[in-house]
Amino acid sequence: MEIKRNTLFISILWTLLIAASFTWNYKQTQQAQEQLALQTARSIFDHIIITRRWNAQHGGVYVPVTTTTVPNPYLQVPMREIQVNDSLTLTKINPAFMTRQISEVAMAQEGIQFHITSLKPLRPENKATENEEVFLKEFEQGVKEAGLFIGHDEKTSFFYMAPLKTEKSCLPCHEKQGYKEGDIRGGISVTLPFTQSTPFGALLLAHIGIAITGLLGIFISGTRLDRAYAIIQRQAVIDSLTGISNRHRFSEHIVTEFERSNRERGPLSVIMCDIDHFKKYNDTYGHGSGDKCLRNVAQEIKKSVTRPGDFCARYGGEEFVVILPDTTHKGALHVAERIRLNIIKLQILHEKSSPLPVISLSLGVATSTDPPLISHEELLKNADSALYVAKANGRNRVESYTFSTKAIEL
Repeated sequence: MEIKRNTLFISILWTLLIAASFTWNYKQTQQAQEQLALQTARSIFDHIIITRRWNAQHGGVYVPVTTTTVPNPYLQVPMREIQVNDSLTLTKINPAFMTRQISEVAMAQEGIQFHITSLKPLRPENKATENEEVFLKEFEQGVKEAGLFIGHDEKTSFFYMAPLKTEKSCLPCHEKQGYKEGDIRGGISVTLPFTQSTPFGALLLAHIGIAITGLLGIFISGTRLDRAYAIIQRQAVIDSLTGISNRHRFSEHIVTEFERSNRERGPLSVIMCDIDHFKKYNDTYGHGSGDKCLRNVAQEIKKSVTRPGDFCARYGGEEFVVILPDTTHKGALHVAERIRLNIIKLQILHEKSSPLPVISLSLGVATSTDPPLISHEELLKNADSALYVAKANGRNRVESYTFSTKAIEL
């Protein structure tokens, strides 16, 4: 009954997960299209700004007067027209007029429309539309850009707008309007045709197929689920070689114990252990013997910490770590010395070891209240420093972080 209940629960969860995946992927597809439209419109806007800047830096450019390009009546500057000869008259085109003309070309060729506008335009044609007026007011409040999709009779366009800032080259024409360099004096809107093609049907069919496949897999594996889950849980926290807790489990446990120690204002001690000259042991006796040695040492450390709350783990390689809740520094030193002696009693032959011809340990002890520490990382660092001193002082010894320059004799 429990297996059926678990299988049903997982099946429901799987269905909900697939539904959530479909919703997320559908929204991601829509967002990707929106981002594409935004980047395209932004790129067009940037090109317009570059073109306008080039024009402004040259103080405007002259082009021939034609039936489609007549002198700009809103441009009041000296030498607006230059009579070259009887058949050629040039007129100055400022950035705003140039923007309008380029917009006409873009609209005719690509269906892209852009519009220069302002809340106080000189030219009536530059009057802001309803959307443009809303965005212009937002720009004055610090908004950098705006964009939205607009539907028109089964056709969709993307509307984008960004502000125009007054640059130094703009002041000759706009300073008399009261603008200063850096002021927002209007904006340019870009409207481009954009076909949204979200693959709703394809996404739905794909997720239905995944859901059915997953449900079949869940029902087939239902009778083995509990056992598999228990195995996975054990593998996640147990070191496969030594059979004691692994570093991942230790990392979780030290945080929990340190926080509890702070709440209860009690001491928390840590012992860092390292097998002396273990590399030489591997080189002399082989890695198979090295693995057996690690297992024996790990199990002996586990036996040496006797209280229910005590904890030991493989820290990495030939290093082990012990957590002793509610244990003073003096108490932790006694435990460390007991561990050291018990390892020697194993009498694992190690002819290349300098302290003793058998496997031995160097140990470093640190306590959270001596001196008070602010993090578990600092506690581990202190224990590691004490371990370093133990190695430097000849190995096969216990060193305390508080009295790390003296050998511990118990």
